[in-house]
Amino acid sequence: MRPLITANAMTWSPPEHWERFIVIDSHTGGEPFRVVVDGLPDLVGDDVIGMRRHAQTHLDRYRRILTWEPRGHADMYGGWLGPPIRSDSDMSVLFVHNDGFSTMCGHGIVALAKVAVDTGIVEAIEPETKLRIDTPAGQVTAVAEVEGKTAGLVTFRNVPSFVAELEASVLVPDHGEVRYDLAFGGAFYAYVDAGEIGLDVLEDSAALIEAGRAIKAAISETRVISHPESHDLGFLYGVIFTGRPIDPANRHRSVCVFADGELDRSPTGTGVSGSLAILHALGQIDTGEMISVESIVGSVFGGKVIGQTTVEGRASVIPEISGTAHITGRAEFWVDPADPLGEGFFLR
Repeated sequence: MRPLITANAMTWSPPEHWERFIVIDSHTGGEPFRVVVDGLPDLVGDDVIGMRRHAQTHLDRYRRILTWEPRGHADMYGGWLGPPIRSDSDMSVLFVHNDGFSTMCGHGIVALAKVAVDTGIVEAIEPETKLRIDTPAGQVTAVAEVEGKTAGLVTFRNVPSFVAELEASVLVPDHGEVRYDLAFGGAFYAYVDAGEIGLDVLEDSAALIEAGRAIKAAISETRVISHPESHDLGFLYGVIFTGRPIDPANRHRSVCVFADGELDRSPTGTGVSGSLAILHALGQIDTGEMISVESIVGSVFGGKVIGQTTVEGRASVIPEISGTAHITGRAEFWVDPADPLGEGFFLR
């Protein structure tokens, strides 16, 4: 029998006027993903971009509450579930991070498929469960390998991805002239060879964060980034540093610095999508050729180009990305209205 003090703690409830949220926490290749399953207001909008705009204007306090300290941290990431927009979709999702609402998230799709199958948000169908998910960047289709109502490897077909510019350059304070490729994989990234600016993707995490923030600021200040289909997608989301992998079986190691200095622990699904677009444009990979990309913690995503298309006349590829996620816990969070820090604070 539990000691009385433990039993009391297990049955205690806060006052009814406190706000209450229930979340399922997980990670994909080390990168956190918090799915909010109860407590949020309804998401409003005619499409997911509209939902994102509404959330940015009216619901940002909930992002701060559930992403920032004291319930989260500077590198927390999460997803808010909503109703499907397309008639053939199963759900929609908004992705949240320390600086706002992103447009697409590969590790989040993998984690969401895992959480949805394992917890019964969707019916688990063996040997594969398919989920069609509406995101601000477009519909994404995820297929989870399922055994015993548990999801394993998740593979998703991403939105069309394309190269915006190869061999661009920008002057960055303390780093000089930095060469980069610019590509879209659900969000725009600048791809930089870490070795060219004297950094090591195996160990220089603090230096990579500093450089990533500086490069992102310099590019954002000196060029206009636009998406041919939506103004909302036209901004630089992050900087991806590439370098040698620990495992030579992997194509490269990829370290993404995004939002306000967040460092992705996973290989970055949208980042791998953009990398596939670059490699395909350079003739370095063929359609159907699988590559594996390593993260800063050694986790791996697989990726390949499964087809080609155009986006408003721009040559694009259709990427397919694979990875695994694991559930780490379920939590109930409260907001004490008397808590002066209850709505969250951010430290980097």
